[in-house]
Amino acid sequence: QVQLVESGGGLVQAGGSLRLSCAASGRTFSSYVMGWFRQAPGKEREFVAAINWSSSRTNYGNSVKGRFTISRDNAKNTVYLQMNSLKPEDTAVYYCAASLGPLNYYNSVYYQYWGQGTQVTVSS
Repeated sequence: QVQLVESGGGLVQAGGSLRLSCAASGRTFSSYVMGWFRQAPGKEREFVAAINWSSSRTNYGNSVKGRFTISRDNAKNTVYLQMNSLKPEDTAVYYCAASLGPLNYYNSVYYQYWGQGTQVTVSS
């Protein structure tokens, strides 16, 4: 009922910045809680950030607090992840996800729809 497509990944030096975008189509975008997750090779999928429909509440994983900012533009059906002060340990495939229903924002199993992911590589 919703399709998600991430973009904006790439290679950046440590300390640099990158902004990811996730474009949504299908069912009403504003009805969904949106999240970002990431997964590095050999690692478990990790919660990064989440935002509610009105942008009145945001949540962040401990490893990115103070460095990453999630936002959304419902008119454009797009959610963003601004990443600053990037570190090599931020290297991963980043996925956006959407949830409509009971939700523990930090747990990926509560999100019904997922994008294909975009690679972020941070060099030292």
